This record gives sequence, structure tokens and C-alpha cells, in this order.
Amino acid sequence: MRGAFQLMMIRWKLTSVAKQHVRCLHYIQGQEPSPTIREYFYYIDHQGQLFLDDTKVKNFITCFKEKKFLVFFFRQLKKNNTTRYVEHFPYISLCGVERNFIRCDDRPIVYSHIVEKPSPDNPEETHDVLSYEGTAEALTVKFEPEKLCMLPQSGRVYHPAKLKVGGVGLIKSSLAIEISKHFEFGLAGEYAPPTHFHWKGKRYTLSNELWKLMTDEERKELANV
Repeated sequence: MRGAFQLMMIRWKLTSVAKQHVRCLHYIQGQEPSPTIREYFYYIDHQGQLFLDDTKVKNFITCFKEKKFLVFFFRQLKKNNTTRYVEHFPYISLCGVERNFIRCDDRPIVYSHIVEKPSPDNPEETHDVLSYEGTAEALTVKFEPEKLCMLPQSGRVYHPAKLKVGGVGLIKSSLAIEISKHFEFGLAGEYAPPTHFHWKGKRYTLSNELWKLMTDEERKELANV
């Protein structure tokens, strides 16, 4: 199973490269379309790193790392419901007079770690959460193993996110590789979506309910299985 999954990771990287394209779009960071509004433009890569969109070299050195900024930025993130730049920047994060337009390699929410936290109902018990965007435990969602979804060709793994950001978040590749050993595949083999997920002594049947929220291109992967 691990060999096939590693092949999927290679396809994942190739998919990421293929998504990069030249956009004939003009903007100026900090532009003011009106006296009370400033506009900035950002990019989120498939590792969940945040950059100014026009940063030429995008890597760990050039991404934003200040935790308070990241927490506020991602708490405000939602689908772009304005009439500006919707085609190229489908997400937005509002901060006072600032409009922060966002595009991404895949999804704006990228889960990086599974964290065990005390249960809110019973501090003596624990539950698992997914943390995202490199903010440790500041930004989390409940981990729902039965709702994990893997695309068979790209190998990318997804988990539910808040509806205001589209309802789907991406599992970071390093975490996807780490949890790959817990997937169980059916009679169709490892090049079809997995059917079950084993986690902490339980065998979860995967609902694949996220499929309905995928893009048309992603659904084609599922239709070709």
C-alpha cells in the first residue's frame, strides 16, 4: 500500500506544478479603489503557507509566520462575495478598511497536525482536532475520521472545513503520508478511493460525503475509477 501511496504523492506534486499558470492580471499591493478601502493580494500554497501574491520566491523564508496575524487573517477568511477579482481570487479576508484577496494552490484551509485536546464536556477525556495554517492549537476543527476523502489520481486527502470557506480543507502532504497506513482499500485496489480508515482501535467506514463539494475536475477523477 505504501508504494502506491508514494506514487500518489508524486502525482500530487505534479498536479501542483500543473496548476501554476500565468495570469494577465494587474493590481498594486495597497491600492485604494476608494478613499476608505485598501486592497492586498495573497497566495496560499498546498503546505498552508501564506505569501503576498506577487512574492517571486515562495518558500518558508518568505511566508508569513507571525502567529497573531495568521490567526486573525484565517478567522476572517471566507469566500469572496464582492464583485472584485472573484475569478482570480475566490477568497477574501477582511480587516477593517483592508480587503485581502486570496488565491490558493488547492484549498485555503490546509490541515497540518492532529492534536489531542481535553474534551470541552469532560476535561478528563480527550478528543482529536486538526490544526491548520501553522498556528498550533490556535485554529482547529474537530477531527472526523469517517469524513476523510482521498482522490485516487492526485492522492490528495481532504477533510471537512467551515462552509464559509467552501466546506473542504486539504490535508498537508506530510500529514497525509503519516496517516496513509490507516487507510483500508476495497476490492478495486489502491488506485480507487479507500473504503475505511482505522483510528485508535476503531474502523470507520468512509462516507466520501465531501465528493459533492469537490470541483468538476476533481469529480472527474472519481468518475473514472
